[in-house]
Amino acid sequence: MSAVNSNSNSSKRDNEQDDNDNEVIEKWVPLKERKLNKLNKFADIKVHRDSGHRDHQQQQEQQNDLEEAKLQPQFSLIDQKLELIKTKQMEDQQKQDGHVVVPPSEEELRILREEQDILKNLKSFKPLISVKERAQDTVYTEPIKTSWTPPTYIRNRTDEENAKLRNQLHILVQGDHVPPPITSFQEMKIPYTIVDVLKKKGIKKPTPIQIQGLPVILSGRDMIGIAFTGSGKTLVFTLPMVLFSLEEEKKLPIIQGEGPFGLLVCPSRELARQTYELVNELSAALEKQGHPKLNALLAIGGIDMKEQDHVFRKGIHMVIATPGRLLDLLTKKKINLNLCKYLGLDEADRLIDLGFEDDIRQVLGYFNGQRQTLLFSATMPKKIQDFARSALVSPVEVNVGRAGAANQDITQHVEFIKQEAKIVYLLECLQKTPPPVLIFSENKKDVDDIYEYLLLKHVEAVSIHGDKTQEEREQAIRLFKEGKKDVLVATDVASKGLDFPAIQHVINFDMPKEIENYIHRIGRTGRRGKKGVATTFVNTSNNTESVLLDLKYLLIESKQVVPQALLEIPDDNQLLQKLQDRIDSATPYDETKPCEYCDGRGHRLINCPKLKKQVTGPKRDTLGGAGGDW
Repeated sequence: MSAVNSNSNSSKRDNEQDDNDNEVIEKWVPLKERKLNKLNKFADIKVHRDSGHRDHQQQQEQQNDLEEAKLQPQFSLIDQKLELIKTKQMEDQQKQDGHVVVPPSEEELRILREEQDILKNLKSFKPLISVKERAQDTVYTEPIKTSWTPPTYIRNRTDEENAKLRNQLHILVQGDHVPPPITSFQEMKIPYTIVDVLKKKGIKKPTPIQIQGLPVILSGRDMIGIAFTGSGKTLVFTLPMVLFSLEEEKKLPIIQGEGPFGLLVCPSRELARQTYELVNELSAALEKQGHPKLNALLAIGGIDMKEQDHVFRKGIHMVIATPGRLLDLLTKKKINLNLCKYLGLDEADRLIDLGFEDDIRQVLGYFNGQRQTLLFSATMPKKIQDFARSALVSPVEVNVGRAGAANQDITQHVEFIKQEAKIVYLLECLQKTPPPVLIFSENKKDVDDIYEYLLLKHVEAVSIHGDKTQEEREQAIRLFKEGKKDVLVATDVASKGLDFPAIQHVINFDMPKEIENYIHRIGRTGRRGKKGVATTFVNTSNNTESVLLDLKYLLIESKQVVPQALLEIPDDNQLLQKLQDRIDSATPYDETKPCEYCDGRGHRLINCPKLKKQVTGPKRDTLGGAGGDW
């Protein structure tokens, strides 16, 4: 017991000793110094309190700003840009020598917002692919490989050298790894027998669209080709198809029930027949050189397909068709596209129009695997180009002259003539140039009246329109091409790609309802570098202001004489265009900026007559490939 107490007392002493060891001895501080330290301590507390108050105040202000922003209405990009413009105007008002740009009105803003909505809807199209490809989510990323290559010295040219050559020829290209332009058929490795055929046709050297387009297609690339009428587009997509079919035939000869290797789709029967004749001419030249015979099938409405049974029996290398008859043959399994790797769409802007869109998509559904796709036209608005790209793989766009521009080799005369005076004045216009002359009218009855009037005046004339039989139309075109008739009177069907090289004068008895038809019409003259004349009769009673304004801007762009009557037509497009330029300062002022839908330069998208017609009007009956009144 005493031992425990002894240990306890010893512990207490140890603890007390530890406490004494840990005790800190404070240094004595004078009273004056202690007061000064206390004052400094209170000052630090006040500074900290004020700082916290300011942080709280800043947080409160940020919260208030956020709440205020939530209460403000949401603005579109247009509104935001306009607000910036207004602010900039106020800041620069004193620097503009008293000139202040008038802010846009509510009506102008409404129009621009409506155009934005229209463009948004236009871009929400279905891709130009088949239902099967869309269902399987098939995506091709690489172009088709071919055995063709340009000569080594051309492959070794630098990008700067190629760009310089394109600039000299006014060729615009878009795309990745664009093949080089080649300025002779021999350097393109075209067989000499075909070169001889081309020389006999007066084609001694390639045109700009051929200089760039043929290397692109021979390389296996998908392509969008845009060039004015008469520039040689047809040869660009027919010649590679013939050479490709020849190569496939040599690898493994075709038998009955097989083929085709290549397919060309045209919007009208006459254009398809003309293309078919060129394909046969090129194929015959190769056969004379000792190459295998190539069989081509013409599939258009108005002809008895039994007449071509011999082609079906031998196997088909190439098909040239209109959409309606082509679908008929595919549905009945007369032909198949299992081996087809080459697809060309001529006058693509019309084929991909609302009337033909579903037909083309159905045709694409019959392809088995990847294909090389080509689209060509003289007019291809941006909306159609965007739509076309959905069907192409890494496409190359080749543009010779602005899409929708008129041929600079054509002198355009616009005459304001009263309706009752047109037919009499027609005889005077025929005296401007020697024959042959092509006269266009939209109305079949007018075509018949003009034809009968010319016959009464002892003018050697023929006529074509939709009410005539296929045989009558073919005979009229043949007589006109052979020079046995001086004048051809026709509806717009003769304007779509038909080639009449000798024509020096085109007369438009009336102004078409769409500016692109006007471009196709006058493109029948001034072909292959030759000069031509186009005379157009217009009057305000039969023509809308929209198409007349489109015509005015086309004449301005082509550096033609613009009649005073066209200049005096009220033009809201300039006002709206200036507004658009104020909104998008990155775009310089361009009073001839085209409509996004039809490429017309005399109206805005909101007033596009073609768009209104396509949206509200019935779709065209494309059975047999007939366009317009066919």
